[in-house]
Amino acid sequence: MLFVAGLALSLACGAQPPAAQQTPPASTQQTPQPEFIRQGQQLAREGKLSEALTLYRQHLEIPADAFAANLGAGSILDLLDKGAEARKNFEKAIAIAPTPHNRASAQRAMAISFAFEGDCKKSIEFEQKAFDYYKSLNDFFQEGEIANEGARLCIDSGDPDTAYKWYQIGHEVGLREPDIKPERVDLWNFRWEHALARIAARRGQKAEAQKHVAAAKAILSKGTNPNQAIFVPYLEGYVAFYGGNYKDALQGFQNSNQNDAFIQCMIGETYEKLGDNQKAVEYYKKASATTGHNPPAAYAIRFTRMKLK
Repeated sequence: MLFVAGLALSLACGAQPPAAQQTPPASTQQTPQPEFIRQGQQLAREGKLSEALTLYRQHLEIPADAFAANLGAGSILDLLDKGAEARKNFEKAIAIAPTPHNRASAQRAMAISFAFEGDCKKSIEFEQKAFDYYKSLNDFFQEGEIANEGARLCIDSGDPDTAYKWYQIGHEVGLREPDIKPERVDLWNFRWEHALARIAARRGQKAEAQKHVAAAKAILSKGTNPNQAIFVPYLEGYVAFYGGNYKDALQGFQNSNQNDAFIQCMIGETYEKLGDNQKAVEYYKKASATTGHNPPAAYAIRFTRMKLK
């Protein structure tokens, strides 16, 4: 979870295993959420996006609230398929960010906004800005996180080559963390193999994909990162899907996080491949109701708009 001046932007990635639990550095620790942000998030969860947007806009001209209000308004506008308008709010948030950390967070929000339109190039442009900020701090872990986030946005936008480049960057810089613990090394290696398997699957390289699935499982079997186990059935489903094995794909996805909007899309698409359009639509509708502003939501909103025309 990324906390931005009181506005929590969920960055959970169903296709990108998250980091192990850790205490965030002082510069990135959570700050109390303003009450209007909590209210707006509740309205969004209830499906009242227009009401949430109205609430955020009421705080745009209040100096103490303006940064969080612009991020909130931008996220709602993306969900409403008003990306150009959303990015005006994110531009404002970047311009008025009270700290460099806040600015980097707003740049990441802008990157995700472009992902709602499948624009890998523009997403990377803004992820690079946030990446450079953490590079200036020698925060190798956050550099790796941001690189992987950009890679995730690109593979979901259909650009596995750019995704490969940024997953590789994330893996390399993550491992440069001073005095890195063995379990963190295993985490980065697991994430790298996970990414390589997905990229190979997207490229139609079935044997290569399976090789990396096996490597990811071998790392996980060491027991150093048990909280990553949920990402194995997802990976198996992903590789099976792009290999044309839809029965195994469905089983993998059904054993994954059922609240992840990306996985809901994949379940729906798998049912569609299996000829069950009714179940497919059921899952597309679930995914389309996401209220996150994160990589899974960016993909789900873009994909389900096409499917539910």
